[in-house]
Amino acid sequence: MSEETRLIHAGSTDAPLVRTVGPPIQKGSTVMLPNAAALYDDDNHLTYGRQGLSAQFALVSALNELEGATTTELYPSGLAALTGAMLAVLKAGDDVLAADTLYKPTRRFCDKVLKRFGVTVRYYDALTSPDDLLAMVTPATRLIVLESPGSLTFEMQDIPAIAARARTRGVLTLADNTWGAGYLFKPLAHGVDISVQALTKYVGGHSDVFMGSASAADPNVGRLLADGVLNLGWAVSGEEAYQMLRGLRTLPTRLARHGESGLKVARWLETQPEVARLIHPALPGDPGHEIWVRDFSGACGLFAFSFAAPAPAAAVDAFLDALELFGLGFSWGGFESLAISVDPQLSARSLKRDYGGPLVRLHVGLEDPDDLIADLRRGLDAFQAAR
Repeated sequence: MSEETRLIHAGSTDAPLVRTVGPPIQKGSTVMLPNAAALYDDDNHLTYGRQGLSAQFALVSALNELEGATTTELYPSGLAALTGAMLAVLKAGDDVLAADTLYKPTRRFCDKVLKRFGVTVRYYDALTSPDDLLAMVTPATRLIVLESPGSLTFEMQDIPAIAARARTRGVLTLADNTWGAGYLFKPLAHGVDISVQALTKYVGGHSDVFMGSASAADPNVGRLLADGVLNLGWAVSGEEAYQMLRGLRTLPTRLARHGESGLKVARWLETQPEVARLIHPALPGDPGHEIWVRDFSGACGLFAFSFAAPAPAAAVDAFLDALELFGLGFSWGGFESLAISVDPQLSARSLKRDYGGPLVRLHVGLEDPDDLIADLRRGLDAFQAAR
């Protein structure tokens, strides 16, 4: 054979790989099949790299363990997991009930995409009782979309009661469980059909990789998710799957620190005169505290607080600009602490609530909480001076 041919085929081997702590990262779109019969034997052979290779399979196996699932599908972002899971189970003419406190980009998808394809979306108050919510179900209702705690404002929903009632009516339930990270709360164990999370947040843990997952315990629902991924062409890379799996190994340890530090910071903020209200379901006195105690095994580092009046927008901005350890950024779940003003995002909601003053959302990272408290005091001093 010519050197050109020999170089094309050099280095290929079927020798077994040595065992390492993490899975091998395979790179490949083409999968080499053992014989002609295997080319179209999709039931017994993987035929294309987009369907996943060693690192993706290892991550799926670990997420099944975390979620208590029979099926987990991977998506290139958390939003893609939410939209992909919804598309997998919906069709034209279906009706969706979605919490008004839903993650804003998910709401954008509902309003701008699902509507174009003949799916109706109705938003309900996240504090609606399970019985009143099920009273909203019509023969066309296919899916109830839940998020507890709610995005930005942390309302708690009685997910087990809603899921149980929905099941009696043949309605599927989907929960965005990014706050619980699949560890602090187990949607599938509480009767939810599809558990979705942005792995970008706590599972990744370092704010440097995007991914989402959707998990199901019922094999029939899992089949719908798998078909949706296959038909829509979603895929994630082996390198990113490896990073997610690496983050998953330390998830319990990191979440414990986030939760402990977050509560310490929240309790301190509660005592400050510039603060009107803390919104954190793990704090006694929070409206959702009883549900949190019953259903959750712990807290993460994400919560909100409102400023006491008077609190003009310029004073809120002065608070944020004075922070040195808290970065100003929209994502969360990484090692770093973050802060954002919330009110501009609330305008998209159907229901308006009085939270006592302008809202700020904090993510408490892995820094020393005493240093974070000192940073917040610096910000509150700037707020006080500006108002």
